[in-house]
Formats: sequence, structure tokens, C-alpha cells
Amino acid sequence: MIFYKKNRELDVDIGNHHIVIWRRYEALGALNDLLIAIWFLIGSFFFLNDSLMQSGTWLFIVGSAQLIIKPLIKLISLIHVAQIYNKNYNKN
Repeated sequence: MIFYKKNRELDVDIGNHHIVIWRRYEALGALNDLLIAIWFLIGSFFFLNDSLMQSGTWLFIVGSAQLIIKPLIKLISLIHVAQIYNKNYNKN
């Protein structure tokens, strides 16, 4: 069944698959966000000490790379849900 939300987004109900997939990708995204925050916080503290500045720079680079992962997680989740939908509702 297809529902339209107030903001005109399409929400496809494919039962338990949709809920499980959504929760897994949300958890993965939350973990990624937490790690980004940790790398930037530790990197900031490392910048307070000259001997740790290079390590702090690497933590900023790792955190920045993880910022690229965030939209990839979302894109992969959308593709995954679309594949499940097509498998279940587009049977010929």
C-alpha cells in the first residue's frame, strides 16, 4: 500500500521488511554520526598539545571521510528498500 505524507513524500508500506531495513540503516547512521563526533572531539583536544597535533589532524581527516559515508548509508538504504519493494510487488 502506498501512502502520501503531508509534505508529499512517498511512503511505501512493504510490511516488516521496511521497518527492519529502516531501523538497521538508522542505527548504522547513528553509529557513524557518533564516531564522527568522537574523532572531532578527540582531534580538538589533541590540537591543544603540539606533540599531538599531527594525530589530531589525522582524526579530523578520518571524521571528514566519515561525513562522506553518511549520505552513502542513506542512498544504500533507499536502494535496498526499493529492491525489496520491487521483489515483492512487481512480480510478473
